[in-house]
Amino acid sequence: MFAKAVPYLKLRFLWITIGYALVASVVFLSLTSNPVDTGLEFPYQDKLFHALAYFTLMAWFGQIYHDKFQRNMIAVVFVFMGFALEYLQSFDPNRYAEIGDMFANMTGVAIGFSLALTKAKSILVQIENKIF
Repeated sequence: MFAKAVPYLKLRFLWITIGYALVASVVFLSLTSNPVDTGLEFPYQDKLFHALAYFTLMAWFGQIYHDKFQRNMIAVVFVFMGFALEYLQSFDPNRYAEIGDMFANMTGVAIGFSLALTKAKSILVQIENKIF
């Protein structure tokens, strides 16, 4: 009935749970009225953090789902999520939506997607091979 999961991961449930925890963290950090202050000050740091967050999401789920259709759908979902969260920020008086943040989110997804097209997509498989 269901297609075989590719790649086969013995700890698939753990990896997916970690992935959803990462998604929940990005959603929380995007919508909280009190954004985290890292204490770092450099130009466009928020854009770098946006790109890094969405790169992490896409790269993580790209480790779990190697099927082309699934990987493409995950990328679409994360791009949509980036747009939606930026839009939702506009309803918080302490936050505001920025087109630049949306672009940074898409850039992170694109870099993570690109990584999922290389041999680096099998890092979780290699970790499991060392464990088991």
